[in-house]
Amino acid sequence: MIKLGKTQTLAVARKSDFGVYLYDPYGSREDQILLPKNQVPAGMDVEDEIDVFVYKDSEDRMIATTTTPALELGQVALLRVVQTTKIGAFLNWGLAKDLLLPFKEQTKPVKEGDEILVGLYTDKSNRLCATMKIYDFLDTSSPYKKDDIVSGHVYELSDNFGVFVAVDDKYSALLPKQEVFEPFQPGDLIEARIRSIREDGKITLTVREKGYIQMDADAQFIYERLCSSHKGMLPFHDKTDAEIIKREFHLSKNAFKRAIGNLYKNGRIRIEKDGIYLVKK
Repeated sequence: MIKLGKTQTLAVARKSDFGVYLYDPYGSREDQILLPKNQVPAGMDVEDEIDVFVYKDSEDRMIATTTTPALELGQVALLRVVQTTKIGAFLNWGLAKDLLLPFKEQTKPVKEGDEILVGLYTDKSNRLCATMKIYDFLDTSSPYKKDDIVSGHVYELSDNFGVFVAVDDKYSALLPKQEVFEPFQPGDLIEARIRSIREDGKITLTVREKGYIQMDADAQFIYERLCSSHKGMLPFHDKTDAEIIKREFHLSKNAFKRAIGNLYKNGRIRIEKDGIYLVKK
């Protein structure tokens, strides 16, 4: 059986002025598709076999190509938007016919030039289409372990859970909302440390270092802010609202408290009711 959206080995059933017609040597010879003349290798004859990718042409007919696309059915890849229309966006995936990303499969509006992570699926009309909803496309058997540094593209944002990331554009990962200190967008490339790996193989990320390393870095960051501030004072302390701390320092409330505690213990600041002050030596 000839499989849409897959690379497969087919054999030549017959020649024509337009190219050669291919069939599955392990299926029905009656089921044939065209490999256009400009892609037929010189000297190819009946019963010769060739590896081809199968998709649909502009008239919705199955057709073969020797060109390798950026992704196959069930796979994920980062593709560039080449056009937006009333029915959705069209993406460059390396073939003559661009790939449709329907509006209903977009997790955010896209524009020409955007690079977005998509999966390849077949719609109800058995047409190949792209989707930005790739959660179910991602693998959960990564080779990584706790504390490894990895990178991946953001593919979805959730107010409840955080930022969904495809590590290596392949493995399922989440940057929890309590770890999100900047406005990410789908398509952003981020580098993070693996905080944990669940029993089901899904990865939990953190953009922060191990605790003792991060605390020193946070303390130094706050100290430098103090040094550059007017009169060596910042109007924030351990009673300041967590959202204000997050906005001002890109830190959680607990991380902020640990950092100023570190500075206080080392005699670098004093803590007053109206904020923290630099201890001048």
